[in-house]
Amino acid sequence: MSELKWMIEARKHVGLAEIPGKQHNPVIVNWLTELGAWWNDDETPWCGTFVAHCLRTAGRGLPKHWYRAREYEGYGTKLKRPAYGCIAVLTRTGGGHVGFVVGEDKAGNILLLGGNQGNKVSIAAFPKSRITAYVWPSFAGGTPSSPAKHRYQLSVGIAAASKSEA
Repeated sequence: MSELKWMIEARKHVGLAEIPGKQHNPVIVNWLTELGAWWNDDETPWCGTFVAHCLRTAGRGLPKHWYRAREYEGYGTKLKRPAYGCIAVLTRTGGGHVGFVVGEDKAGNILLLGGNQGNKVSIAAFPKSRITAYVWPSFAGGTPSSPAKHRYQLSVGIAAASKSEA
């Protein structure tokens, strides 16, 4: 099975973290610059920025407001169930969260590879009850696409981080 281009990019950054205080991680600041953000810090929630960077690097389209996690609910092809590499959109107090599905844990939680999970790029477990949408990324220009059937076979793994997100 070939790896998805956006997942190759996402995995390159596992462990990348914010810099506490007045300094900011230059990698995150560079993503913001390349995506055309009007801010340049790693203190502003950046889960949507991480997803947008990975999709853009892979030549995929982006939602208009790529920096808003809940914006991904109306983007791409809606899926009825999770597939490896799809985007999961979650609710949280004060907003949303977004990341890429990489599997499930033994308790049935979804494992997401995402940015701003414990202030870094990590794999974390989230209850499926928080998920509002599973979305497959569109091609550049907005042309829809769908996952191959084998992508629905999720592996069982262990999260590498806590459930906290911005």
